[in-house]
Amino acid sequence: MKYLRGIAGFLALMFIATSAHAIAMSNYWENKLVDELFRATPYSVPATLYVGLSTAACSDTGVGTEVTGGSYARVAVVSATTAWNGTHGTATGASSGTNGTVSNVGVITFPAPTASWGVVTHFFVSDAASAGNILFCSALTVSKTINNGDSAPSFAAGSLTFQIDN
Repeated sequence: MKYLRGIAGFLALMFIATSAHAIAMSNYWENKLVDELFRATPYSVPATLYVGLSTAACSDTGVGTEVTGGSYARVAVVSATTAWNGTHGTATGASSGTNGTVSNVGVITFPAPTASWGVVTHFFVSDAASAGNILFCSALTVSKTINNGDSAPSFAAGSLTFQIDN
């Protein structure tokens, strides 16, 4: 039960995003889950998750080629019911759905680019604003070229979907 209380909100983030496909959990995150659940090695769930963008494929061990410069920064999203819908589809109450799916409550908006970011092909979730540990990554359904002066790129509310059920 300690595992379920300490990690439940974060575990719900193993994802299949509607704006992306085929998810990869990082080796780091897989090891933390195994150690917490089977080996009673505590893991402290981050209070904030960070969504980032890459111009090359991410993997179990890295973010690929993260966007740099031109005002780019990872976007902080708190680990809270106010930021993520439960499996029942709303931000209120405990998850009670049957498909193991959660999604972002609000829009996740990156800074407006002040230089070209290139062709963004992947996104990832990390436990830090820079460096840190990658937790998940996935390819975008459609790659997006982001140029200087473009509108701030974003994921619409409900479009970043994470699923722990098959």
